[in-house]
Amino acid sequence: MRNKGQGLKSLVIAVAFGLMPGGAIPATAKPLKVFVLAGQSNMQGHANVSTFDSMADDPKTAPILKAMRNADGTPRVCDKVWISSVGCAGDDTTEQKGKLTAGFGASTREIGPEFTFGIYMEKLLDQPMLFIKTSWGGKSLHTDYRPPSAGPETINDYILSQWKERKLDVEQESAKIHKNGGVYYHLMIEHVKKVLADIQRVVPDYDPNQGYELAGFLWFQGWNDYCDDWTYHDRNKRGGYDQYSQLLAQFIREVRQDLAAPKLPFVIGVMGVGGLKEEDKPPMSFFRQAQIAPTLLPEFKRNVVAVRTAPFWDDSLDELHRRQDANWPKVDARAAEEFKKHPNLSDDEQWAVKMKFMAENFTPEEWRRARNISHWDCHYHGAAKIMAPIGKAFAETMAQLQKTQSQERR
Repeated sequence: MRNKGQGLKSLVIAVAFGLMPGGAIPATAKPLKVFVLAGQSNMQGHANVSTFDSMADDPKTAPILKAMRNADGTPRVCDKVWISSVGCAGDDTTEQKGKLTAGFGASTREIGPEFTFGIYMEKLLDQPMLFIKTSWGGKSLHTDYRPPSAGPETINDYILSQWKERKLDVEQESAKIHKNGGVYYHLMIEHVKKVLADIQRVVPDYDPNQGYELAGFLWFQGWNDYCDDWTYHDRNKRGGYDQYSQLLAQFIREVRQDLAAPKLPFVIGVMGVGGLKEEDKPPMSFFRQAQIAPTLLPEFKRNVVAVRTAPFWDDSLDELHRRQDANWPKVDARAAEEFKKHPNLSDDEQWAVKMKFMAENFTPEEWRRARNISHWDCHYHGAAKIMAPIGKAFAETMAQLQKTQSQERR
């Protein structure tokens, strides 16, 4: 019996050379472009659709908002972009699929970078596309997305000392880490292959004679590695995140090998939490450098590019969010007293009471802007005015990589 994995590899290779079983692709048909999007919670996306309105007030984001909405204000549906997404529906494998629109974020009320990435890729490439998105919150590269070629994770002396200090069993703790090693790397690859094996399941009018091209990979991950001061116990020193750089380079090589796409263009979204003010402050500055480092390797020249997301951070929104956090104890205490007087309030009514009390700590203008915060700061405040331009920047970079690769084929 023919090996299914080998069959998929053969199909990818055939598409790369413009061939399909049964003959050549018709000259008038372009292969369906396929892009893989992977990462953790910021790839999932926590920007609530309720925050879209805030983009209208900023001349930098107002034009993007216009591209995101129909004339009646509803989220745009991309005519030429389909998506299959796993990891956002509360478990590891439940799939959401269909034409790309808002709601393919961490919930059906949220967006990640995929929304504007798709809108602008559609504008820039003007041809049918399929996105395969695999994103699971709270996942590290050193363990969860660990590429198989990296081998079992090494438990450093610092981690061992912390386990011993806490009187934990070293063998048991090591076994837990090794059991989880690479689990989400494999889930990612498996889902990509599953979708590619039956594209019509996601793109109903896909013509197999048209073929497809595995055209790019977008990686937006890093928070769990950045925060892990056990694995990266020297993270406040230059080189403290070198292991991340090495693993990311191995990850790129392994993905290309497993998907039989040796020159697959990669875009790396560089951590931007904290904005430009963190550019020279360890450990964030060192982590950003570690994410960029693979792009400097000769083998990745012109086919792996990093996009800094710090320029899209909003310092004023960050300040308002911090004030919100500082006021929550007082707001919660007042709300608790109010709920005693009105014990039958629904969850929505209770939330409205809290928001009324919170609003008293801001001017009307500040509160109008603060209402555009929908999640934690590590999720770019769940603000569309931050996430949407990030997706656009990813698209512009990926489209340029498509152009570069096309020129090199000539």
